[in-house]
Amino acid sequence: MKKLVAYITTGYPDLDFTEDAALALKEAGVDTLELGVPFSDPVADGPVIEAANLQSLQNGFKMKDLFEVSSKIAPQMDTLWMGYFNPFYKRGLDQLMIEAKKCQVNGFIIPDLPFEESATLKQKCIENELSLIDFVAPTDSKERIEKILTNAQKFIYLVAYAGITGSGKEENLSRVINDIRSCSDTDIYIGFGVNEKTAKAKAKNVDGVIVGSAFVSLMLNDALSFDEKIQKMQELAKIIKEEINT
Repeated sequence: MKKLVAYITTGYPDLDFTEDAALALKEAGVDTLELGVPFSDPVADGPVIEAANLQSLQNGFKMKDLFEVSSKIAPQMDTLWMGYFNPFYKRGLDQLMIEAKKCQVNGFIIPDLPFEESATLKQKCIENELSLIDFVAPTDSKERIEKILTNAQKFIYLVAYAGITGSGKEENLSRVINDIRSCSDTDIYIGFGVNEKTAKAKAKNVDGVIVGSAFVSLMLNDALSFDEKIQKMQELAKIIKEEINT
């Protein structure tokens, strides 16, 4: 069965909502949670996720809040911290490992950490039995893909197109998928532009999908109550899970 990874922004609208939404998504069939770490300059994300990041920061989000809510969510579902390198680096990489293990978080997704600069963090993750997810882009050569995936863990994040999340571009990924398969047995999950309308097509030839903007759009809809937001997020997760597996 193909897997569904869901991204939500920690602390928006508040920490209680983050916990409730995460566990509701698990009930709806989400296999892995990307727990987003709010950052003021989320360069890989589109306006939807950027808006949630900024509002969470304006609400007073601190890293201690990430650890608090993670300790409630991660023991109950597979959880990764998705964030930009600066907040993690400021925390201290050794301390970050301690916090992740304490919270039972299983690893990290860091979109602005280039492969060439990731060796230290990757080694610390390996030593602590945590995963640092590797990114592959459609523009990567086969030779570069082989280097990136030398120690691929958990799953490979295939970026569906060059650009930011949520923009809905399309590219032919057959070449890059074949190149990944030729050098790694690690599952391939595709992200960027995945929603209920695109999931079925994007899931073809890969092992899972990563969905962020579609969920966060519901979180940002102030016409909905908290309960209605969670209900609609559950409904969306069920639709996408069914779409990628039929």
